[in-house]
This record gives sequence, structure tokens and C-alpha cells, in this order.
Amino acid sequence: MLKAQLYFLSDQYYLDFPDDKLMKNKDMLDGSPHNRPCFFAFPDSRLPSIYWIIPISSQYEKFKKIEQEKTKRYGHCNTIRFGTVLGRNTAFLIQNMCPATQSYLTAYTDKNNIPIQIDGRIAADVTKNARQVLALARRGAKVIFPDIFSIYRTLESMLENK
Repeated sequence: MLKAQLYFLSDQYYLDFPDDKLMKNKDMLDGSPHNRPCFFAFPDSRLPSIYWIIPISSQYEKFKKIEQEKTKRYGHCNTIRFGTVLGRNTAFLIQNMCPATQSYLTAYTDKNNIPIQIDGRIAADVTKNARQVLALARRGAKVIFPDIFSIYRTLESMLENK
């Protein structure tokens, strides 16, 4: 897996892990299905075959307001981070992250089939904050919407049974 690469999540993931808090996979664009959202992925520190995937939203202004409200309320916000993807301002929604394995991921590529990647500084910031949020979630804080630990345990079992 390339560093700082972007991916799409397969439809099979949503069938295998039916969680209404997961960001939905397909939007209709001009009457046809369109892969969305795309995800930034980084390996789990304990089981590198499991990746933590963070959805990316183009609704920059919407999430900037949410981030400002959280910062005003809590003094900081590390559940939403910001960066540029393909020249556009985007929000990385750590609060919506979930675990997945390579079999559920499809690389986001350009028209020449070259994987789309993000700047290493953005990747480092998002990864650092995601690991902090994961640590909070492991201590019982409700900072991530999907039931990530149930999905993680299932993925772990699947890997053990391979």
C-alpha cells in the first residue's frame, strides 16, 4: 500500500458491516452511481493488515463551522482536519473513520491509472490526530460515530481465519 494514498470502499464492506453511522458509499451523479466518499488510509499500529480509513468531504465550509464550534466548546478539535486534495479544500472526517482491510479498498486513480496521493504533511497531521482520537475512543469516549471496535474485531477474526 502506498503512503498517503486515497481509496474507495467497496459495496461489499457495507454488506459485511451494516452500520448506519458509516458514510454511505454511493451518491447518484447525473443519474449514475459515483464512488463517494474517498478515504485516506493508514495502517493500524498493532495489526498493519487492518487500515484505518478516514472519509474526505468536499463540504469544506460546513465542516469548518463544525470544527470552530467544537474548538469554542472544547478548546480544540481533532475529529475534523483540513487539507487540499487535487487542488480543492477538503475536510478529513476522523469522527467518521472506520477500519478496513485491503480486500475492501480500491485505489483512487487518475485517468492514467496513477494512484492519487495527498501531501505528506497533511497525511502526517491527519494520522496523528486520528491516532489520538482512537486512543480516546479506546478509553470509552464517544468521538467516532460508527461502531469501529465491532468492525475491527470482525476484521481481526477474518484475518486469523485466512
